[in-house]
Amino acid sequence: MIVQVYTAAWCRDCRSTKQFLEEHGVAYTEVNVDADPAASAEVLKRVGKRAIPQLVIDGVWFQPYAPGRGLLFDELRRRLGIPRAAGNSRG
Repeated sequence: MIVQVYTAAWCRDCRSTKQFLEEHGVAYTEVNVDADPAASAEVLKRVGKRAIPQLVIDGVWFQPYAPGRGLLFDELRRRLGIPRAAGNSRG
């Protein structure tokens, strides 16, 4: 599985997404939209807004959070094939 995470240093949800991936042993490549204007343009082209974090999992774009709800842990697990631990609704 090839995972890319479009992020920025100031983005709290980006940090949480990377932490989730690291806690579950998911290797990823980080793409910083502040450091790479082409990456920022790619996010806008793909999702129609400058919203981060964005994950690209084997070429499929996915926004791992919902405004007001935070990270979508169950959806992240499903897309990444991570089983849910019994009694654990978060990470």
